Amino acid sequence: MTQQSVDFALDSTEIEQFHRNGYIGPFDLYDQGEMEQNLQRLRPKLINTKTSVYSQKQAVSGSTNLANYDRHLDVDFLAEHITRPEIVDRVSSLLGPDVLCWRTEFFPKYPGDEGTDWHQADNFSNVAGSKHPQIVWPEDSEFGGTITVWTAFTEASVETGCLQFVPGSHRTMHYDESKVMTYDPDSINKVEKDGIRRGFFGYDYRQLQKDPNWSPDESKAVPQVMRQGQFIIFWSTLMHASHPHSGLTDRMRLGFAARYLPTQVQVYPHSDALQEFGGAASLDKYGTVMVSGKDRYRHNTFVEHTVNGFRFPVR
Repeated sequence: MTQQSVDFALDSTEIEQFHRNGYIGPFDLYDQGEMEQNLQRLRPKLINTKTSVYSQKQAVSGSTNLANYDRHLDVDFLAEHITRPEIVDRVSSLLGPDVLCWRTEFFPKYPGDEGTDWHQADNFSNVAGSKHPQIVWPEDSEFGGTITVWTAFTEASVETGCLQFVPGSHRTMHYDESKVMTYDPDSINKVEKDGIRRGFFGYDYRQLQKDPNWSPDESKAVPQVMRQGQFIIFWSTLMHASHPHSGLTDRMRLGFAARYLPTQVQVYPHSDALQEFGGAASLDKYGTVMVSGKDRYRHNTFVEHTVNGFRFPVR
């Protein structure tokens, strides 16, 4: 039986678990040795951002690099990764048959790096310079957010800065994304919050809290330890953070996040550029990727192949 013919959809028990906790996994995708080989081949391509759809000079900023957003649009391995049946079947069993991938991001954590702030994301307007929502669900939708599939391209342990989740926290938003966060790259790796070095790539996510006196109950937090080559699925509205990298090893932790939506959700409906983390980049070359089913709404721009000509498989 070929991989294409195998159905990896979640069963009813797993779907119930996901809706209860806001996440499910981890699941195996690559053998550790296979992922390490993929990573070694991938590194030179990631350094060369000339083919990236956000290769403009303004895309480079102090704390992150928009030129490394959406590299699935110019790196064929990542294009194949976001369309893997092991991922797509599970996501479509949660979102419905018609699914698109709208964004991918790398999340490196180097030895000594701070942990990532506790946060939730609904429409992703909080770091956008235009303050417009980046994704817009239909008005009659009960919920927003996106499903994130986070893959451990390297081992993710507590010591190297793995993810943390607060199970069941995805149904109540504690943050107001219409508020403004102040971008301060000089604060990176220099701020302690409740005794732990944490930040949000030059922002302080506490500035978005609806209640300034509220703080997440970290006693309920669960670390998401993952071996190299595994992935986990979670709602972006789930309270999530990451541990600091202890520096006990000289190896970085690298995660790759792919974000998925049902096709009725509008992507960047009010924007023609990204303005985040001190950088800016035009969306002229951007397009969403159909990974399952069909587009029945016609309000998003789709691309069918990478800049290299690799055609995105559709389940």
